[in-house]
Amino acid sequence: MHGGDGPAGSGRDDAVPDLSTLWLRVFLEVDRCGSFTVAARTLGWTQSAVSRQVSALEAALGGAPLFDRLPRGVRLTEAGRTLVPHARAVAESLHGAVRELAALREATGGRLRFGAFASADAALVPWALAAFRARRPGVRVTREEGLTAGLLERLTAGHLDLAVVSTTGRAPLEAYTLHHLLDESLYVAVPARHPLADRPGPVRLRQLAGADWVSGSARPEGTLLDAALRAGFRPRIAHVVAEWTAKQGYVAAGLGVALVPALAAASVRPDVTLLPVRDEDAPARAVYAATVRGRSPSPAAKAFIGVLREAAQAVGATARPADHAPGGQGP
Repeated sequence: MHGGDGPAGSGRDDAVPDLSTLWLRVFLEVDRCGSFTVAARTLGWTQSAVSRQVSALEAALGGAPLFDRLPRGVRLTEAGRTLVPHARAVAESLHGAVRELAALREATGGRLRFGAFASADAALVPWALAAFRARRPGVRVTREEGLTAGLLERLTAGHLDLAVVSTTGRAPLEAYTLHHLLDESLYVAVPARHPLADRPGPVRLRQLAGADWVSGSARPEGTLLDAALRAGFRPRIAHVVAEWTAKQGYVAAGLGVALVPALAAASVRPDVTLLPVRDEDAPARAVYAATVRGRSPSPAAKAFIGVLREAAQAVGATARPADHAPGGQGP
């Protein structure tokens, strides 16, 4: 529908009539008031202007009169009574569209689909999600977990609105707009009775070159254990364990050691000790909220990025090696 002066006939019986929503608004106002004069006063128009709008609507709908003009006021004809529910439905649909668009604009409605890598789900994401839901309860939120590369694929395909990703995994990031959240250090998780557990200062990864390792993958490439390759040795992966809690169980039992990112450090069990890794062996990895470059993020996604940044500051203490002194029992 648009505000033209008449129908743009298409010659087809099933064509959608070219109606102005203004005509329908005036029609409903005349029906409500029962008078062209009163409707004109309510709308702030002249009576002749109101009459012209109704006449244009009648012409667009085939010419049948919508009102009987009475000595005092007007009365709907059968055609007018037929049109009323349809005109009201159009008006309510447009009002609904305006309300929904306003909710999207203000991020009080709509949806948010996001994904995050596993260790971000340990502290960063729960904090942000709780704060976001408290502030914007009308937004429908769905979340999924995955590796950075897979999350970026989902993002590109349009299945996610944003993804919390890291620089681990060698995934190409050029196609994305990256909203920096934090840089997190790495720790080596060892059993509390491990010989290195009571040594002061950060460790070098090469000190653990002969150890058995617990990892989420049978190969170090594209995982946290890439750091071992950069340190000059290929780690011996003795156990492939995907879930963080289970990895800690293997470490506590003396079955191997594991790399732990700072975001997961807060949940370390008391019989596991975290040893900070020297920066030159494992420089801090960056964590980002990623959106697809060239696509406008939804207002809800923009709002969630802001909350993620607040969460990153709140959990930032967890990302500092000083918080996990060697020889301690975790945080």
